[in-house]
Amino acid sequence: MSSFKHTPLFISFLIITLFFDYTNATTFYVRNNCPFTVWAAAVPGGNRELRYGERWVLDVERTRGQIWARTGCTFNETGQGKCQTGDCNGQLECQDFGTAPFTAARYALDRFNNLDFFDVSLIEGYNVGMDFRPITGYCRHSARCKADIIKEYCPKELQAPGGCRDACSTLKEKDYYCCTPAYCEPTVYSKFFKEKCPQAYSYVKDDETSMFSCSAGTKYRVIFCP
Repeated sequence: MSSFKHTPLFISFLIITLFFDYTNATTFYVRNNCPFTVWAAAVPGGNRELRYGERWVLDVERTRGQIWARTGCTFNETGQGKCQTGDCNGQLECQDFGTAPFTAARYALDRFNNLDFFDVSLIEGYNVGMDFRPITGYCRHSARCKADIIKEYCPKELQAPGGCRDACSTLKEKDYYCCTPAYCEPTVYSKFFKEKCPQAYSYVKDDETSMFSCSAGTKYRVIFCP
């Protein structure tokens, strides 16, 4: 039987391939600190049931996406079911972003000037507190929403089981609350979210105080209920 020899050319190719794979993926460490089970969801990335204290290590290609917690979930053996917040059309595997309300850790990796951009968003409402921060390199920025908005009085018209809805998907005045070309300014509801969580996105043009950046290749930690 002939043996296969690893030639210098093959070894060089293997090293380059491994290096390429490593440098084109970003690692997120997702941890559930909530005193209840959540179904963590990521697009791209899939999903993971996380009991209190459990962690999910997620490697993502350099792209755009988000991570969020689904709460109050029940699924059958075929992956069909429902979540009280952050539901994905009744599916275990999320193919698209969830249904409001939910708190989102959003990111755009390796963009302008080789930077990652990230934020915690309340544009889709709120279901759990969240901390989103880098854990490698020299980047010290962090995005978070530590307040328990459900307990700290979500406005009555936005209240929902397990969460606090966003005004855009809930109220009738869509042109006013959904940040259309005709109107895109803070509203009484976005100001409410901003007061509770000053570092979180409260409406579409909230970049100045809520968008953070780190060098591409940074690793991140996302904590539910920090």
